[in-house]
Amino acid sequence: MSVVPADVLPGSALAVEEPAACAAELGPRARLWPSLAAVYRAQLSRARVARIPLLFVATFQSIGIMILMRGVVDDGAEAQAVVAGSSVLVVAFVALNLLAQYFGQLRASGGLDHYATLPVPPAAVVLGAAGAYASFTVPGTVVTAVFGCVLFGLPMAHLWVLMAVIPLAGAALAGLGAALGLLAPRPELATLLGQLGMSAALLLGVLPADRMPEVVRFTRDLLPSTYGVEAFARTFGPRPDWAFVLGDLAVCAVVGVVSLAVATWAYRRAAVR
Repeated sequence: MSVVPADVLPGSALAVEEPAACAAELGPRARLWPSLAAVYRAQLSRARVARIPLLFVATFQSIGIMILMRGVVDDGAEAQAVVAGSSVLVVAFVALNLLAQYFGQLRASGGLDHYATLPVPPAAVVLGAAGAYASFTVPGTVVTAVFGCVLFGLPMAHLWVLMAVIPLAGAALAGLGAALGLLAPRPELATLLGQLGMSAALLLGVLPADRMPEVVRFTRDLLPSTYGVEAFARTFGPRPDWAFVLGDLAVCAVVGVVSLAVATWAYRRAAVR
């Protein structure tokens, strides 16, 4: 007499229920906003150790440039351009330069494989990292703007416009920096592209546009940070033209959406390779 396990009998209840029990249902895919918040908090906590050196370098670099330009430019429109350009340069240093290096190193080290295994949308990864890096620019940009206004004798009544300039210009530059880091085949090239982008923001954003050749002015109009600089510089006048300010901010917003979309596409492309 042999003993046959009940689960191998064709008519047994266990044989029918076991496949159903093994076929476990997968949970729903994480939504965009909760995933974005989780990635943002994770990136913010990881970069917290480097916050003080980061703010020191980005802020004092811009303050040093304003001190050097104090004896070169005249008061008025040129001083407004220098202060606005130096303030937005803090955003460009972090959102463009450092984010390009971060994604370049992440791709080279295989860190994208970790994010690819998580049930989060690719847009949440890009937006979360970009938002975390852009958050570091807020104190440095405000300090640079206040110091520049005191140094050049500019009014500080409309510094509140930085609440719109920082996130919109930061989104445009962060999307560009993330795309450069993800599309660069080597991390060294990503670092180089980030440095070149920050140098362009320095030369084309800080120097007064009236002293530039026509070809350089056209190149300046192609840089996303230019419109953040223009929007901030217009607020120093006695009667700011808010229609032009809103127009420049709208351009920053559109470029930010496009650049972040390109960065998301570049993330998908790099993650599947």
